[in-house]
Amino acid sequence: MTNCNDKTLVLVTGASSGIGLATAKKFLDMGANVVGIDVKGEAIQHENYTHFVADISKPETLPEVEGVNILVNNAGVQNANDIDVNLRGTINVTEKYAFQPAIRAVVNVASASAHTGAEFAEYSASKGGVLAYTKHVALQIAKYGATCNSLSPGGVLTDLNRPVIEDESKWAQIMALTPLKKWATADEIAEWIYFIAVVNKSMTAQDVLIDNGESSDARFVW
Repeated sequence: MTNCNDKTLVLVTGASSGIGLATAKKFLDMGANVVGIDVKGEAIQHENYTHFVADISKPETLPEVEGVNILVNNAGVQNANDIDVNLRGTINVTEKYAFQPAIRAVVNVASASAHTGAEFAEYSASKGGVLAYTKHVALQIAKYGATCNSLSPGGVLTDLNRPVIEDESKWAQIMALTPLKKWATADEIAEWIYFIAVVNKSMTAQDVLIDNGESSDARFVW
């Protein structure tokens, strides 16, 4: 697989846990320098990793980071200020770091619920907005030869989803609606993000749905 190098600067939001943590580790493993942003403290100790505590919904808290090559907009919440964080936060981060000549790729983490609407109302709406914003950004950064795509995970085995993972009744209902009878791991989603950002050179303004087939039956269990 195509590697980064120590001159590649990757910025990952929500880097202290879940998909963001797995993504930051993946890019570090592939040789990149990584900057993480999260409302929580750092979860990675690595010579090529720099962490900032910031709230992406408040642009004045975002750090000054020059020359970002790859931006991964992963930070998000569920059923708590979803529009402000998931959509407005993504816009804040992208406007600050992506619209400049060094950018090569932007990957926005959306959700399968952006396609189905089968989740909390503001969460589904916020992630649907991320899909539309992805297309907008793709048009804006094409002049730099850069791509912008989104990734829409279905269920992922993270702490955020622990309430349903550990509820035997709800988990059984979810699996009954999921053709492949499993959820993705954070590491698998990180592999997809890396592929879209680094290996991919020609796909832009697109969304990749990774949901083990769950969107074929869009009932929501929580």
